[in-house]
Amino acid sequence: MARTTHDDSTTPAHPRLHVALELSLNTWKLALTTSRAGKARIRDVKARDFPGFLTEIQDAKKRLGLAEDIRVVTCYEAGRDGFWIHRFLEAHGIENVVIDPASIEVNRRSRRPKTDRLDAQKLVQLLARHHDGEDVLRVVRVPSVEAEDERRLPRRLRTLKRRRVQATNRIQAALFQHGVDVSPRKLCFNKRRILQEVRKARQWDGTPLPPDLLDDVRMFVDQCDLITRQIKKLEKRQREVLREARREAPEATPAQRKAATLSRLRGVGDVGAYVLATEFFGWRTFNNRKEVGALAGLTGTPHQSGGPGREQGISKAGNPRVRTLMVELSWLWLRFQPESKTTRWFHEHVGKAGSRGKRKAIVAVARKLLVELWHFVEHGVVPEGAVLMDQGEGDHAQAAA
Repeated sequence: MARTTHDDSTTPAHPRLHVALELSLNTWKLALTTSRAGKARIRDVKARDFPGFLTEIQDAKKRLGLAEDIRVVTCYEAGRDGFWIHRFLEAHGIENVVIDPASIEVNRRSRRPKTDRLDAQKLVQLLARHHDGEDVLRVVRVPSVEAEDERRLPRRLRTLKRRRVQATNRIQAALFQHGVDVSPRKLCFNKRRILQEVRKARQWDGTPLPPDLLDDVRMFVDQCDLITRQIKKLEKRQREVLREARREAPEATPAQRKAATLSRLRGVGDVGAYVLATEFFGWRTFNNRKEVGALAGLTGTPHQSGGPGREQGISKAGNPRVRTLMVELSWLWLRFQPESKTTRWFHEHVGKAGSRGKRKAIVAVARKLLVELWHFVEHGVVPEGAVLMDQGEGDHAQAAA
């Protein structure tokens, strides 16, 4: 989340028009006010009707007796609509912030009224307080169109791999109902082989498998085969992008260059480097290690109220893709970087602890490693004790993949 600076020049002589947008599928509800304590004007606009939205802004200026050049500030919650509304508002000279919904304060009673009208009124009051300098909202940092589009490749790869697992699980479940186990997880990459195994399979009494079951298995195998080919195509494209970035091609983007830099570390790999660059390091800027850990949701959440405190675990408030990836990379880091400072800390800290202790300690490794990768990609500081791959070794690893 981004922290914003506030303009102290806003005084009663120089008011602002605050507008909060409560978005829904068919209707946008607008709450307009000039002060944090004033009653908001509520208006409805058809969804994606920007001429109607701008008309309501002009009408509010006239009704409230405001100048045409008054400063207009707007906000809406981050969600399904993404950032295209933000870009439209900025293009029309309207200051907009995208709000993290989890940062909005709410009444803690178990039963509280909740409507779009009430939500819009509450949001516009918080927006006014935010621009007065109060720390009441967390603002989402909006990526550029190019940076947002670069994230699609690794996300698409992750989605396809999940779908392939679902297809193989359906094959295994269908066959298990008849006492057959052909380990489709190992065979799904070879369509012809798994179909041969299924045709040879027999039920408990030696009879062939039912015809409709065979049709279901063939359908799932076709799905798995298609998904596998799509995965290979995307992985090939990703390798080509990284290869060009390593050669410092002029068309390579900053995120691709940072991915190429990260992939030089043993244990990170092309997939991990590409995800970290496009989701985390490619278009974001960090001021310190605390911001790095907080955005990944790897910071602690202490709880203390009058008595002895306790730790509630990591916040999990950041990017879930990066957080999951860093835990996976931490285990690989322990294996491929045995002499690094972080690996030595893990072994000294865990000692002969059981699996539970290791799983808890690996989260700490994930946070330490993420900070080290940030220093490496932004400042060129190699993690202490870590080993870099040379160019030939990197190309060989790509060919093997």
